[in-house]
Amino acid sequence: MIRIAFDIGGTFTDFVLHDAANDVTHTLKIPSTPDDPGQAVISGFNELLQLTGTTAEALSGVLHATTIATNAILERKGAATGLITTEGFRDVLIIGRQKRYETYDLYIDKPEPLIPRQHILEVSERLDQSGDVIVELDMASVDRAIDALLTTDRETVAVSLLHAYANPTHELAIRDRINARAPNISVSLSSDVSPKFREYERTNTTVANAYITPTVDRYLSALQSALKQQGYQQELFIMQSSGGLVTPAMAKTYPIRIIESGPAAGVLMAGQGGDGEGYDHVITFDMGGTTAKLGAVDDRSPAVASTFEVGHVRYKKGSGLPINIPAVELLEIGAGGGSIARNEQGMISVGPDSAGAEPGPVCYGQGGTEPTITDANLTLGYIDPEWFNGGTIQLDQDAAAHAISTEIGQPLDLSLGEAAWGIHLIATMNMENALRVVSVERGRDPRAHAMVAFGGAGPLHAARLARAVGIPKVIVPRGAGVGSAVGLLQAAPRIDVSTTRVMDLHNDASEQISDIFGGLEERAQKDLASLGDNLTVNWSRQGYMRYVGQGFEVRVDLPPGPIDKSYAARAIEAFDTAYLKIHKFLDRDARIEVVDWNLAATLPEYQQTIKISPKKGDRRPPRERQAWFPEAGGFTKTAVMDRARLTPEDIVAGPAIVEDVDCTTVILPGDQAQLSEDGHLIITINLETNL
Repeated sequence: MIRIAFDIGGTFTDFVLHDAANDVTHTLKIPSTPDDPGQAVISGFNELLQLTGTTAEALSGVLHATTIATNAILERKGAATGLITTEGFRDVLIIGRQKRYETYDLYIDKPEPLIPRQHILEVSERLDQSGDVIVELDMASVDRAIDALLTTDRETVAVSLLHAYANPTHELAIRDRINARAPNISVSLSSDVSPKFREYERTNTTVANAYITPTVDRYLSALQSALKQQGYQQELFIMQSSGGLVTPAMAKTYPIRIIESGPAAGVLMAGQGGDGEGYDHVITFDMGGTTAKLGAVDDRSPAVASTFEVGHVRYKKGSGLPINIPAVELLEIGAGGGSIARNEQGMISVGPDSAGAEPGPVCYGQGGTEPTITDANLTLGYIDPEWFNGGTIQLDQDAAAHAISTEIGQPLDLSLGEAAWGIHLIATMNMENALRVVSVERGRDPRAHAMVAFGGAGPLHAARLARAVGIPKVIVPRGAGVGSAVGLLQAAPRIDVSTTRVMDLHNDASEQISDIFGGLEERAQKDLASLGDNLTVNWSRQGYMRYVGQGFEVRVDLPPGPIDKSYAARAIEAFDTAYLKIHKFLDRDARIEVVDWNLAATLPEYQQTIKISPKKGDRRPPRERQAWFPEAGGFTKTAVMDRARLTPEDIVAGPAIVEDVDCTTVILPGDQAQLSEDGHLIITINLETNL
């Protein structure tokens, strides 16, 4: 079985071809084409087939992670969208939440809704929180709303009515009327997309789904057509934010589920890499060309959040558009290789804006003029200008040095090395702050975790980041530079269904729980039917639980197996374990309730554990170059070696640099690195030395 996985990033598009029969892998990394992402995909697809002598007809699967949905929202390039809501609730998106993400900033920018107010229409109807009808749906008001949509040439429409999660009848009636009168308009219902309470989050999620539906539909249809023209006739699978794969048909219907497509795949790869080395608890660190993303794997399972945000203002929690669907828990900051460094009021600032793929860092020689993290790392000697991306890109070291000196060094009276180090250090400190949020602030002890570092720039910064927070081991997997594409090959199709049903667990609730999950399973089976017949399905249950009176919930993995009379009691025990881990205390007198219920269906037969084989070609001999290490007094003679030449018997003592075709690993003075039997580079961090 031969499969290809590809992940489109902001700067590079990564490919991995895996031949399961011969246990051989091939990787490729090429610059992304932001104006037309599919162009880089087809170009890399054909190049990889030619390099390996494989034909498209021989492929048994193609797996894809994409930023197309995210970019449509961030760049406000979605379709002309309308919203139909309950009378009196026209301004839900505009009002948002009361809480300010910057308490003392009087001029903060609130998240800008995806739909202008003039395209939000009201209909006469009303349900209560139990789904009982208070005001019947007035179809005349529905027709007036549809008239307004047609007059303003809306391409897609979201329908989000008050308490529709409890009773979808009115939303279904509106969809039927739109389909009858305007069949070319796509319709997204909140009762389908996000059947949960919290009006603002549910409405925004439904609007975002509608907003990106035409864009994602066109993109995936064009990609499927292009792949068929190359000779590939099998199914294309798309990565979801929750870490599972879906078909293009499902991604087109619910494109909101693929928002965090690529990062989710990377966390899967990191989890399997840590598990293979004997670590149940892992902090994941993915640093690419545009952003750095930190996540976690708890007890060998990626941490999953019930909601996340898109389009943060300065990456502050609460400043973005909330998306109310399950997603791999990630904290993303603007610190990628292309993040721009500036002198702001006598201080160095880095990011969040990025030079991206076009024009890219100054050293790319494509017109960039502002220094970036990559320019700084090149100047510090961490990157070989002749062997960047395996020698496919030649870097201009003089141009990078000139930009750093002009923009940072001279204005701040710093030497070239000090200015470049300042950029590197500020970027690392920004990521350190995010790492503390993911670990300490969320109840995880860094000392009990390993860090798995991947992405083109992750292994370069990982050791210093781990040392700063007390993580004792860093794992740099084989194929780390294309980690998200590797993660795609290790993923399985997954269907998530959820609903809101607020329930006190102390009232002998087991029978009600059984009814809830029975209904969720029926919904999941409808989606599973599109994946084939006679499938082996692994079911897992989650509840979002809290003490009665609290405002937000804790995600709890509910017990597997039959739901018997003792199930509610066992769910309370699971809540105690999860709550204690995060908050370090329990209130034995408080009552416990479940707010949201989630059921996940995974198809294990698709899942594989793969090992990336060493890259073939010239293996360069050990050498030395000057690289900057403050522990050694600045620029110092540093050992540089090709990762492909290392064996498990070799011990690499820092300061050292280990180069691979798709990433570079920096080993600090006092640290040691060694290959494991599986080929992963394990760095032992000297925690007694911390600059």
